[in-house]
Amino acid sequence: MKRLLFLILSVSLFACNGSGGDDNTGSGIPSVPANVKISNQTTHSAVLVWDAVSDADSYNWKLDEGSAAFKSGTTKNTNIIIDGLSQGHSYLFAVQAVNNSGQSAFSEPLTLDFGGGTIPDPGTTDEGSICTDAPLLLKLDSAPELGASGYIKVFDSADNQVDAINLADLEGVTIRDDGQMIPKTQITGSTLFNTTLDAIKSASRWRIIHYTPLRIKGNTLEIKLHSGVLNFGTEYYVTVDAGVVKGHKGVAKGEWKFKTKSRPASTTELSVKQDSSGDFCTVQGAITYAGTLGKDNAVVINIASGTYNETPFIRDKNNLTLQGADRANTIIAYANNESYESGSGASSTSKPATGVAIGASGGRGMILAESCDNLVFKNLTMKNTFGQQKGQAEVIYFNSNYKLTIENCALHSLQDTFLCKGIVWVHNSLIAGHCDFIWGYPKACLFEDCEIRAEASGYIVQARVQNATDKGFVFLNCSLTAVSGVSDGSMYLARSAGDASLYDNVTYINCTMSPVISATGWYTTPSPNPASPTATSGWKEYGSKDASGKALDTGSRSRMGKVLTAEEAAAYSSRAAVLGY
Repeated sequence: MKRLLFLILSVSLFACNGSGGDDNTGSGIPSVPANVKISNQTTHSAVLVWDAVSDADSYNWKLDEGSAAFKSGTTKNTNIIIDGLSQGHSYLFAVQAVNNSGQSAFSEPLTLDFGGGTIPDPGTTDEGSICTDAPLLLKLDSAPELGASGYIKVFDSADNQVDAINLADLEGVTIRDDGQMIPKTQITGSTLFNTTLDAIKSASRWRIIHYTPLRIKGNTLEIKLHSGVLNFGTEYYVTVDAGVVKGHKGVAKGEWKFKTKSRPASTTELSVKQDSSGDFCTVQGAITYAGTLGKDNAVVINIASGTYNETPFIRDKNNLTLQGADRANTIIAYANNESYESGSGASSTSKPATGVAIGASGGRGMILAESCDNLVFKNLTMKNTFGQQKGQAEVIYFNSNYKLTIENCALHSLQDTFLCKGIVWVHNSLIAGHCDFIWGYPKACLFEDCEIRAEASGYIVQARVQNATDKGFVFLNCSLTAVSGVSDGSMYLARSAGDASLYDNVTYINCTMSPVISATGWYTTPSPNPASPTATSGWKEYGSKDASGKALDTGSRSRMGKVLTAEEAAAYSSRAAVLGY
């Protein structure tokens, strides 16, 4: 309404600025030019045309912004090109005919509306600066529609280009209903690097992974730059080509500037808040920076409530804690899957150039952690939002032979939710899935006081333990549950990978098992290794009970699973006994 009133008032003032009439019959003064219109409008210029006046020698034109004069001139042509116009602005154009007898009144003012969007000040702090990983927000008058070509580019104040997003690359992605962009074809080592892929750095290595550079949120286009392209305490400007957003005229050099915040003061504690009031806006931004503070330096990353749509990568960083504000409201979520990106995931020693094969796929998981010791996730919900039952889609792949702790967290996926190696303690947490949703190659992985939730029928564990005497997967005082609608007897405690070189070491101690667990307990095709379990190797349980606390009748269990004695169960009945600490 304010904009409409402004235009009405401007037109009224403009119309009064002239000779006061257009009836020049018999005076020799030329007629007012007619049919004034825009013949072409580009990012920051316009071509104006009008019908020729038969007795005119020339034409005066003017362009005002509101009540203030902006540009003016004289031409003998019946067209004029005006440049230097700005997005988020409206102008009023008028023309008059001139000859030796005088000049006509100005034509009725024509509005040139460059209000296709406003360039926001992205700063949210007192000093007007943003985090180095903050999204850039282009606010528009209505919900934007992405075009098929053009670039969004970011430059430093010395005109060095630091990042670019090429709209033509979006031809290779599909946009889900939630706004995430997913690749149309599987990403492999031979995939050529383009601007819909991100190279996420941690320590000295890169994870090459698909990401969502552009996301529409209401009337705003959220622009997520590639990881690590901005420096601390630096000024930048953004350009947006016409056509990036349909109907939007783009952003020229100098119209959209921003400055990044200074380097965090602390070397031991970092904060993540999406509004730029913390040290970083993304979990990955904090992880990458933590990797520069020394491999063994203890760092706690405090993550504020919110949903963080990203695929974190942690490499060669010990003693790192990722701690949410609270489990229910601090969420890391992204959709990934084997059909999107091949393999469990690996990093690269170098960042690929545009158009060059990536070399190693960053993998199908949401979070990839490599070669980390004493890594801790605390008070977080982590979701791989792929959302289909068939398809490997890890939440976490802990590819390390060291220690991992997951405390008071929730991990949600369907197939292959959690993949691990090393020595792992999962405490007071929820793991949800349906097919081999806990699996891997651990020396010892203890789930203590956890809920293990079936989202559909299937198998809880697939163990691929390296040594016969390694503890493998141990569930201590856990509850095995199911969501509504999952049939009784349709979930098995474990199934084997059928590899004679690996061991199916899985143990349940004092666990409460809902009716979803099959009476036979274990799925026996293919046969596990060893097929005849012992107190130290194979499938085992002790103290299994139903929801009322009544001991389960294990007489119908498969003979490929062993019911331990109290003495044998002692080796699995505490964290110290299982993990050694």
